[in-house]
Amino acid sequence: MTPKPKTALIMAGVMITLMLASLDQTIVATAMPRIVQEFEGLSHLSWVFTAYMLASAVTVPIYGKLSDMFGRRNLILLAVVIFLFGSILSGLAQSMTQLIFFRGIQGIGGGAIMVNSFAIVGDLFPPAQRGKYQGLLGAVFGVTSVIGPLLGGWLTDSFSWRWIFYVNIPLGLAALAVMAAALPRKISSAHEIKSRSIDYLGAVLITLTLVPLLLALVWGGSEYAWGSVMIIGLLAGAAVSLILFIWRERKARDPILSLGLFRNKVFSVSVVAVFFSALGMFGSILFIPVFAQGVTGVSATNSGLILMPMSLAMVSASIISGQLVSRTGNYKILAILGMMGATIGMILFSQIDQNTTSGGLVMRMIIIGLGLGITMPIFTLAVQNAFSQARLGEVTAGIQLFRSVGGTVGGAVLGGVMNAGLAGQLTDINNDPFIKAIQQISPATPVHIDGNTIQAFLSSEGQAQIQNLIAQAPAAVQDQLNAAFAGFLETLKSAYSVSIDQVFIVGALLLGTATAAVFLLPQIALRKTHHHPAAEEAGIMLDLELGQSDKRHEPKL
Repeated sequence: MTPKPKTALIMAGVMITLMLASLDQTIVATAMPRIVQEFEGLSHLSWVFTAYMLASAVTVPIYGKLSDMFGRRNLILLAVVIFLFGSILSGLAQSMTQLIFFRGIQGIGGGAIMVNSFAIVGDLFPPAQRGKYQGLLGAVFGVTSVIGPLLGGWLTDSFSWRWIFYVNIPLGLAALAVMAAALPRKISSAHEIKSRSIDYLGAVLITLTLVPLLLALVWGGSEYAWGSVMIIGLLAGAAVSLILFIWRERKARDPILSLGLFRNKVFSVSVVAVFFSALGMFGSILFIPVFAQGVTGVSATNSGLILMPMSLAMVSASIISGQLVSRTGNYKILAILGMMGATIGMILFSQIDQNTTSGGLVMRMIIIGLGLGITMPIFTLAVQNAFSQARLGEVTAGIQLFRSVGGTVGGAVLGGVMNAGLAGQLTDINNDPFIKAIQQISPATPVHIDGNTIQAFLSSEGQAQIQNLIAQAPAAVQDQLNAAFAGFLETLKSAYSVSIDQVFIVGALLLGTATAAVFLLPQIALRKTHHHPAAEEAGIMLDLELGQSDKRHEPKL
């Protein structure tokens, strides 16, 4: 089915808008060295990413509920305006503190863009047609993961790092113009708005749950020890807020995230699958460029491109998967195949070592990319199909929230696995001949080996510094030092390789858990209309608000 001209225009606007938010997650990384150098803010580097992630994750469920109540049009336009405002301020930032704060503003807009983009597709097309268009949205993420690092590096080198934020302005204005012209102006009627209440307390409590939880996961093991007062306090505060949030949502008239959603098997299984797949997948992917640069010798310049095969495979699989779902209506088998493929790819990655070639890495990344791409449109579609149109934003936001939290938890958990693996592999490193030789030559020079210093030793710049140091030693011992240094590098590479293998083993187990969950996913026939009262009466779809008229199920853009 070919979409009508106005529908095609809306889809174009949605894709441009989604590109804004997804591009900003990848374009910043390549500019960070220049930003840190200008602001002398290395100690606050992680906050540039954390501020965006926190603001985005917290706003997703809130915006999802508000869009169901007041319609998608005004909220997504507001989201783009907020995002552009944050982009302009970020480009004008004069300190690291300002940049972190302005990135938080960007995140508030980015979270709303994410949830409303997928919800608008749900408004435009019934589930039977929705898969192929959500596959296109999934492809946007793959495309931006490829062009983001390239564009960020080019803008930073050719102009200034500030242009990685200014580039959002023409894109955002184009998105605003298209969406304002194409989206219908109709929102919920005054009667509907007055009949529903905003759960302000629930919004505050979910914020007080997510912020300390994500901060604890980001800071744990890096800024603070896991057993420190700060981390335990944050986790305890998150737990208390979660209990209060659950209590509030059980009593609220229009809860931000209804607990009744979890009584629907499609939603509960999809949440588990999305959480564990994000936990294993995105946490593990972080270590692929690290391995390529540190062990196989890929240059720092090219390390940003190492994920391109996976991204291209993900884009292709997402588009094809969306088409297949729309043609066959069978999303469960595709979800199983996708998760199994990603799990197999992760198992293959657990077998890499210092002898793995670039071709071997590419093959493994393609397998993971195909598996991940197949699942990208599936779970959002399955959940949207299992609920009435009136709850589209809420259930879409639920899936986005658990995907975001899963990725954050994965980075923290698998980072801990990596550090523990290194510590176990390098218990006797101080007795290495090269370390002893350095201590004999320069007893006053302390030699400390951890994850950060290993990366420095394995980088081409770090090795060049060591070679220069060896060249200053007496000629009689230079050959001995060079041989000892070569052996030392092989020891580090071996330890690094084994530790990263352990990361991928844990990642494979997490993905295996997600795969097992998918086998429990109910296969419900995709609706060919936006609502199906007979299905609701049979209990296939869950809607806790009884007595709704059919008008409440009309799409509200």
